[in-house]
Amino acid sequence: MSTCPGCALLCDDIEVVVENGRIKETKNACRRGAARIKGCTNRLAPSIAQKPSDIESAIKKAAGILKDARAPMLFGFSNSTCEAQVKGIQLAKKLGAIIDDTSSFCQGLLIEKILHEKFRTCTLEDVRNKADVLVYWGSDAQDSQPRHLSRFSYFPRGESRQRGYEEDRVAIAIDVRESNTAKICKGHFYRIQPKGDREFILALLDALSGKVPAYEPKKMLELAAILKKAEFGVIFVGIGLTYSIKEDFDILVSLADKLPNFHIMPMVGHYNMRGFNENLFNETGFVNRVRFEGKAVHDDKYSIVETLREKSIDALLVAGSDPLSSLPRSLIRHLASIPVICIDPCVTMTSKIAAVTIPCAVSGVESGGTAVRMDGKKIELSKIIESDYPTDEELLTRLMEAL
Repeated sequence: MSTCPGCALLCDDIEVVVENGRIKETKNACRRGAARIKGCTNRLAPSIAQKPSDIESAIKKAAGILKDARAPMLFGFSNSTCEAQVKGIQLAKKLGAIIDDTSSFCQGLLIEKILHEKFRTCTLEDVRNKADVLVYWGSDAQDSQPRHLSRFSYFPRGESRQRGYEEDRVAIAIDVRESNTAKICKGHFYRIQPKGDREFILALLDALSGKVPAYEPKKMLELAAILKKAEFGVIFVGIGLTYSIKEDFDILVSLADKLPNFHIMPMVGHYNMRGFNENLFNETGFVNRVRFEGKAVHDDKYSIVETLREKSIDALLVAGSDPLSSLPRSLIRHLASIPVICIDPCVTMTSKIAAVTIPCAVSGVESGGTAVRMDGKKIELSKIIESDYPTDEELLTRLMEAL
């Protein structure tokens, strides 16, 4: 059995058929996982200034760019192993650089509060075995983590939930649209207006406190009654909720405090984003947006969004991420004007504008290591096939040695 690096569920029941050193078939993997395991359709090649090179020359050029930079930044690592993430943090310290990842504009705030123990949380095995009420809030797990409901939450028979979804579990969706997950929730779908999560939470807090809420009183009282009866509830927080309440995140803490039988879990997309958050937290006390200035300094101005908006960085190393595919167009102009170093197994939008590209092995397929699942559990990644490509950890080590 192999572990799938397709998403942060890190499913460890994947069968892989290898023929002549190549992956022929996968079993049990979802469409997203199967695509990741089967590898790149367009493999990245080493290059300098968009011209073919070799890996050693590319590493030397990348080291020169970082050494000469006044304000370098390291970004990404959500699709890198924990071992590579630690090396990336060490490299940022050596350079006195900024380091950030995609969580700075999605789930970082939630994960940081979980690490500070502001929320009760649990494991996915706890969900499978114990959970009777499941709330998917601002998350369409059926599309983003396709095996979530089938393997861990709604459909499985658990130790304390032998009758599964037919009798032992209630699934609830709270979202701005009727997603594929919402369609599975048997009538327990609560549609809210865009950015309406705060108003919804306030109304729910009133209902849980025995008051008649001003907002949708009948629905709020119905939902509050279901939540109060839960023996082991879980709220799966998606980026829809995180984005909506990011200016007043403590309101979710207040809701969790009102629901003592509920647990909070972040719906993380990239397979090791939480690993990066935990590794940086262990080193600095922060999960993202850090600059090393002798000591670690955390500030919103050190997010990739703000550094590009303010044009405050003059070189960028990207590993295990593709920021060009998700950043607003207004920010891409500065990104394209500075030297970018891209470490990745595949050709990406970011690699197409990079001054230096360095290909690496596909983690969990061509190399092993460890990763942290969305619930915080550390998982081993196995090597499935041989590869001549160096791992991302090896490349970062060689880059540090070249400085």
